[in-house]
Amino acid sequence: MSTATTVAFGTGPFSRAAALLHTLLTVEVLLLATVAPGLAGLLSLGPDPANLPLAAVCLAPLGPAASAALYALHHRSRDLTDLHPARAFGRGLRLNTLPALKLWAPLSAWLTVIVFTLTHFAATALPLWWAVLLGAVGVACLLWGAHALVLTSLFTFRARDTARLAAYFLLHRRRVTLAAASLLVLAATVTAALTEALTAVLAAPLLLSLLRWSRPVIVETQEEFTARAGTDPGTTADSRRGA
Repeated sequence: MSTATTVAFGTGPFSRAAALLHTLLTVEVLLLATVAPGLAGLLSLGPDPANLPLAAVCLAPLGPAASAALYALHHRSRDLTDLHPARAFGRGLRLNTLPALKLWAPLSAWLTVIVFTLTHFAATALPLWWAVLLGAVGVACLLWGAHALVLTSLFTFRARDTARLAAYFLLHRRRVTLAAASLLVLAATVTAALTEALTAVLAAPLLLSLLRWSRPVIVETQEEFTARAGTDPGTTADSRRGA
């Protein structure tokens, strides 16, 4: 006697692949639409290092847009009959714009100072090891920013608590940090060897990779820090797992 297994429509492997592709394309389009005004301004700027502060202003929407994209990807459905990536992106943008800007604005300002200093390093008369140190600090800040972006996209913490948690995970979740570093190298290589446009087009897959590698960070934050925040009056935390 044989037992037939019935798979509901929209839950098979091909349907899940189609659902993932649909979500990635939708999130990519919405992310690019959100940052389009800034990108237009960025393209109008010349390569002069003096334009770096203006470039940082043009990139201001990138933090909230990437945060909304991570939120939408985290809450994506595997069921082809129940896809709402645009709704999830909109909700993530509404929830995360202000928290993301609180971290993204100072980070981009600090990175602008580092890049400006490095582009004018010959005029500083400092030894070469200062340039190496500044470059290392810049990379560390970017990796810290990757952790902070994931945390602020999926959880509600005060900005200073998110900053401390991101620093904690930067040092204590080295595999996640190395994964973020590899994604950073990949994006930089694509940009340098090919074009910035291709990096922009690959933004959603890169963010999905960051999200998957950050799973240990998400789980530990959910289990350790959001539960602890409920008994600590000095900490505000909430999970944004629910869609």
